[in-house]
Amino acid sequence: VFDEVAAGYPGIERDYAYIDAFQQWLIRQPEFYDVAVTSNMMGDIATDLAAVLQGGMGMAASGNIGERHAMFEPIHGSAPKHAGQDKVNPMATALAVVQLLEYLAEKKGDKAAREAARAVERSVEQVLAEGKALTYDLGGSAKCSEVGTAIAARLAGKL
Repeated sequence: VFDEVAAGYPGIERDYAYIDAFQQWLIRQPEFYDVAVTSNMMGDIATDLAAVLQGGMGMAASGNIGERHAMFEPIHGSAPKHAGQDKVNPMATALAVVQLLEYLAEKKGDKAAREAARAVERSVEQVLAEGKALTYDLGGSAKCSEVGTAIAARLAGKL
């Protein structure tokens, strides 16, 4: 299926790899890759390891995009050991919203969705740069709700 679809895009370079080799190359030279097409299980393995490159699983958003539907989510799953503790990093959730808005902007030609995506992304960047509202995985002690409130406060100033 990959080769059939890729044939319609001759200007895009293709490569093939087994997941173990791909993981090694991804860690050594992440800037080489733009998009990886995988099965669900291999994609889960790849995104979990690749999350380390951007600050950890709490920062990693993902998009599952088909021809007619798409779904966006943080890649880290449910983290049951942290359930009910107001502890986990909400930034991946905010960044999944960025991906959703970018997808809608592209699919619908919606300029407002693109601007909203940039506003959410800039809000997350500002919170990170300030370094005050960071969860434990980023070296801070803020609660999940405090980080969410900090992102929302910056976003409110942009709307």
